[in-house]
Amino acid sequence: MAKIYYQEMTPAGYRAIEEQIEALKQKRPTLIARLKAARALGDLSENTEYSTAKRELRHLESCLRYLDKQLTYAKVIDVSDDGKVALGKVVTIRFLDDQEEATYKIVGRHQAEQASLTEEVLAFDSPLGLALKGHTAGTTVTVHAPAASYQVTIIAVKVK
Repeated sequence: MAKIYYQEMTPAGYRAIEEQIEALKQKRPTLIARLKAARALGDLSENTEYSTAKRELRHLESCLRYLDKQLTYAKVIDVSDDGKVALGKVVTIRFLDDQEEATYKIVGRHQAEQASLTEEVLAFDSPLGLALKGHTAGTTVTVHAPAASYQVTIIAVKVK
């Protein structure tokens, strides 16, 4: 049985994906016309124009399916500017044990799993994410992680 992951996104992110889909759909007739013209040239086994057009059309259709799936499983969140830590917000914290500061975007677990190493993201359902949830700047919270407990102070909460 497959798991279904819902991806949290803002209304602006949802609209951006819709715009990408529309742009790709507008390219489709041109690619189909190129494919038909290349097919008319004859022998398809050695027709590079046909192979290229077919590959480009397959890629376009693959991108459309991927983007459509993102919208199908999207959970649109409205990021309000109430100053509280929530999904979609950017939070800056200071670890009290070593005074180090870090800034993270609060995301769902699926987005955190998909993030690259260069992205500073924090899963909302992680021990740190759960401890920060609903708190505002200036608050000190205790994080209970599996290996240890520690305290952090929330420096800033922003809508990005």
